[in-house]
Amino acid sequence: MLQSFAGGRLVAERHGSGEPTLVALHGWGRSRSDYAAMLALLGEPALAVDLPGFGLSAPPPWPWTPKDYAAFFAERLLATLAAPVVVVGHSFGGRVAVHLAASCPEAVGALVLTGVPLFREPNAARPVLAYRVVRALSRSGLIGERRLEAARRRYGSADYRNAEGVMREVLVASLAASDDDAVASVRCPVALVWGARDTAAPLSVAERAQVAFRRAHLEVLDDDHFVPLHHPEAMAQAIASVRGER
Repeated sequence: MLQSFAGGRLVAERHGSGEPTLVALHGWGRSRSDYAAMLALLGEPALAVDLPGFGLSAPPPWPWTPKDYAAFFAERLLATLAAPVVVVGHSFGGRVAVHLAASCPEAVGALVLTGVPLFREPNAARPVLAYRVVRALSRSGLIGERRLEAARRRYGSADYRNAEGVMREVLVASLAASDDDAVASVRCPVALVWGARDTAAPLSVAERAQVAFRRAHLEVLDDDHFVPLHHPEAMAQAIASVRGER
């Protein structure tokens, strides 16, 4: 059953009956449906949310960072629920989940994270030379926005090419934002469920997160970035496990 929050700006799918004990946040470019199999296995009251700008939820009014998304969820969603809840986060949704746990420790009892790009990798690839040249020419006023946009579409990531309007600005702002302070502030137990072949958030990120979080354990699966879709059973088991640590 679909349920709206924040005056209709936020849409979530309600699973089970009774007060939700779990909130699931999807990744960039995805939707609440990524968690359908996992929530069917759990059979408990839960909310699978369409993040603002995805699925049926309206885009944010300005370029939000993960911290801004978390502030919105804290006020417009968590405040309506009986606390504490388990928050499950995949990829971008996991970044939001970490900020929620850091800012609302009384409302978030545990985290289950998968494929979350929490840290900038030191070996991260720089933009290709051709794009850097076009960008420099644009900054110097030697070429116009049309040429720059063509270069962005040619050399930018798939996420960047597919994003439009404010969501492209959200992506840029989010890539520039840091989650380090939020990670250091999380006090609840954290389950990390990671694909060994994840290229969007490599296993080295999970290993670093396991150390950075105060109470975390890591399970590694033979999978890529889309663990919630491919391994709903492992996700459900991680939820049960992390609940036992509260």
